[in-house]
Amino acid sequence: MTNPVTKNYAHFEDLFVDQKIDLGATKVTKEMIFEFATEFDPFPFHLDEEAANASLLGGLSASGWHTGAIALAMLLENLPSKLATAGGVGFTNLKWKRPVMVNDTIGGTVTISEMRRVKSRPEWGLITLDFDIRNQKDQQVMTMSLKNLVDVRNPAAPIGEALK
Repeated sequence: MTNPVTKNYAHFEDLFVDQKIDLGATKVTKEMIFEFATEFDPFPFHLDEEAANASLLGGLSASGWHTGAIALAMLLENLPSKLATAGGVGFTNLKWKRPVMVNDTIGGTVTISEMRRVKSRPEWGLITLDFDIRNQKDQQVMTMSLKNLVDVRNPAAPIGEALK
């Protein structure tokens, strides 16, 4: 039985391997960096311009965690429809390739690289979302693979093998 709250959302059956989602773009401002860093990542190179200029990064930069949070927000804003997600189950291969500096514009794509039904919980499918986040110079700034549980529209349908 489909959850009445998510009945009009995209379900596992609506997705496919190699599906790409364009994330659009977000300009990362000094105010955004200060606000996030103040609460979640108060290292000097995120909060103090003088310290940031003297650091390895050579200027004020966003926290890597901030970059990840922006990427997730962009995914949710740019999905073709709301996703009937049961939540994330973890991530792998998180790499911050280069710093996101003040006034950089970041964007990129998310690609569904793997899908399979969860045998022990037939109401869910497990998808892997590969993030490729780049700055305005088309330089990769972050990559990550995120595993997410997604509601199956018809849990009674045969589970079968992993989808390709």
